Amino acid sequence: MTTPATALPLENAVFSAALLARRLPWSDAPARALGLDSLTCEGAARGVLAHLRRSRGGRPVRLRTPFGSFLVPLGPADTAGILAAGAAADALAPAVRLDEAGRRYGLHPHHPLPLPAAPADAALAGPLAGELRRLASDRRDDQALTWEAWRPGLLRAARGVVVGAAAAEDTLLGEMLRRAAEAAGSHAYESRAAAVHRRLAPYLADPDPDSLAAVLACSATGPAVPAARAGHGLPAGAGRPEEALAHILAVVSEAAVTTALQALALTAAGVPAAAGGPAAAVALALDRFPPVGAAVHPVRSPFAWEGLAVAAGTEVLAAPGWLRSATDPGGGTGPAPLPGGGPSPLCGSPTGCAAAAVAVRVAEAVVRFFTEDAEGARPALLAPALAPDRMPLTLAPHTLLLAFPTPGAPAAAPPARADTPASHAAPARAAADRLDRHARSLAACAADAGWNGNETGERFRMRLLEHADRCIRAASDVREAARRLAD
Repeated sequence: MTTPATALPLENAVFSAALLARRLPWSDAPARALGLDSLTCEGAARGVLAHLRRSRGGRPVRLRTPFGSFLVPLGPADTAGILAAGAAADALAPAVRLDEAGRRYGLHPHHPLPLPAAPADAALAGPLAGELRRLASDRRDDQALTWEAWRPGLLRAARGVVVGAAAAEDTLLGEMLRRAAEAAGSHAYESRAAAVHRRLAPYLADPDPDSLAAVLACSATGPAVPAARAGHGLPAGAGRPEEALAHILAVVSEAAVTTALQALALTAAGVPAAAGGPAAAVALALDRFPPVGAAVHPVRSPFAWEGLAVAAGTEVLAAPGWLRSATDPGGGTGPAPLPGGGPSPLCGSPTGCAAAAVAVRVAEAVVRFFTEDAEGARPALLAPALAPDRMPLTLAPHTLLLAFPTPGAPAAAPPARADTPASHAAPARAAADRLDRHARSLAACAADAGWNGNETGERFRMRLLEHADRCIRAASDVREAARRLAD
């Protein structure tokens, strides 16, 4: 039995410097402007991992950084193997997310679900269609959907398909779920998780028959799943329904908001690997830009893997997203298999996540709506600029701006004569933009950690978020009025 090798001091220093530099937003600007990805912070970190893979024969290595000492598997197969061995020995504590600046974030704890099949497309199309049509109506005059419209719209859609139509407007449920995930691993998690479960209980007590909550509620009470609901792929015996529902909602929300938008951007940019339809685009987005690109798995008891002794107190850094980008920066080898045999890119589970199959189908349904089902032309990527043959290392969803043009839409009308209804359209659009900016500032204020101290702070946070949501809705209504005035 051997112990893991340790990286050289210079290797540790370069990797640490790359992580530290990520906290300086301007540090990558010169390299990005020149197209020198290897000199960016992401490129340097991935380069060190690629170098270690070559110099250590692919075996896991220990890296020491200012953010902790990690055991790093240097390939996807080794990552899956070592985590599977740790999970089989019940030696792993819940994972946390690690971003490329070395910051740790809570993850919604994985909840094992006996889901033998993903939901059928028909079981998702109905609950999603109404919310997606509503979202499409929020396009700007240039047919673009902003992040401020996309994120709340897709969160509503996720709540609708998972919890039911009545929950679609329950923005507080979404915020409570996010806050519970952030508290994972801390003393505050139990109380926040209990609050989420209480919020979900009424939806399970009287479930929407077209939602996944109906199937979970049915499995909890014992009867077989009705034939009308069998298309969801959720069997009886799924465990505590509140925990199961919370976990599915968290994973589906992440896929709908983040992965679906990235898949649409890759499709719009003409990336060849995304040209095979919604399933191919979503698979590529998950492979290249996994929401959980790197996760830390604390080891609470010793175990062994292929002759390697892993001691208690070790932290395994599973970073398949970083490794793939380091070994294949251009993208072109095709997407990796979807969740099931290795660490989940959606929830950080060490051995896959059955709920991820539901999330993948939801993301595919969203992509299908905007590329095939909606009465619109092929989506156009307005920002950022992406070259089909040069995949970026990261693709933050809030930086994406896509337009979904309607075929045959008329060209822009000439300026309206003063003192006519059409003359008020431009000021109305400007007012809608101001409401969007105000919503962003309220949401940014609510995200400040200073509200975390007590229940009073939490209540103020919720009020800020409610005001932000009202501003977003008002902006949508004002834009609709502007369209009518301009007609």
